[in-house]
Amino acid sequence: MPALGLGTFSLTGDACIKGVNDAIAMGYRHIDTAEMYKNEDEVGQGIKDNGIDREELFVTTKVWHTHLKKDDFIKTAHTSLQKLKMDYVDLLLIHWPNSDVPLQESLEALMELQEQGKTKLIGVSNFTMKMVEEAARIAPVVCNQVEYHPYLDQSRLLETVRNHGMKLTAYSPIGKGKVMDDPEIKAIGEKYGKSPAQVTLRWHMQQDDVAAIPRSSNSERRKQNLNVFDFELTEDEMQTIFDKRGNERLINPEFAPAWD
Repeated sequence: MPALGLGTFSLTGDACIKGVNDAIAMGYRHIDTAEMYKNEDEVGQGIKDNGIDREELFVTTKVWHTHLKKDDFIKTAHTSLQKLKMDYVDLLLIHWPNSDVPLQESLEALMELQEQGKTKLIGVSNFTMKMVEEAARIAPVVCNQVEYHPYLDQSRLLETVRNHGMKLTAYSPIGKGKVMDDPEIKAIGEKYGKSPAQVTLRWHMQQDDVAAIPRSSNSERRKQNLNVFDFELTEDEMQTIFDKRGNERLINPEFAPAWD
């Protein structure tokens, strides 16, 4: 899984098609979508329009928490593939946990789809530490996609993920733009000629077992987000950003689990 990918939440219509095509053209090889985003058709079309070989891309999609019963899960995943115009995805995730459906049942659906070759890898999203532990006992999950940025401390969750040989994929990695007004992150960026967003994405990239999927509808920002591999933060600079970690959760719907 490429460490830096393109998030597509809220990208729809022609903007999504052109955005995905544009992102691939500038070098993105990791594209993240989901059933709930209602843009799998457009994501698939953007990939098709680019003409890139399917094997060169890492594509992730996710099944919504209302479709986690086994038969519904498998049917939903097949529908996603049809919309994406693909025979398989590289990673298929449970988008959010659902306490009304046994995790075993949902993971069995994921494993069956993996055995069928409909997904290469399986994982989860928005799982707590306890849920990650439970999932790891049942199935070969490879990642937990969660909110992670300088203002949300996910250190304990990251440790749990690492202990099970998984990756943490960060969504909302720049805190919905909050880092742009952070004076300390701005100062670090000035040293390297980089924006606060680029500094923050570099902070993600320098953490073991962490990937990030920033979303942008702007071509220039997408290019900037990808341009974070030509500099390196010092240990002190990394710590300056780590020191900001708190409990500022930006994504917390009513159906979210009790975070631990």
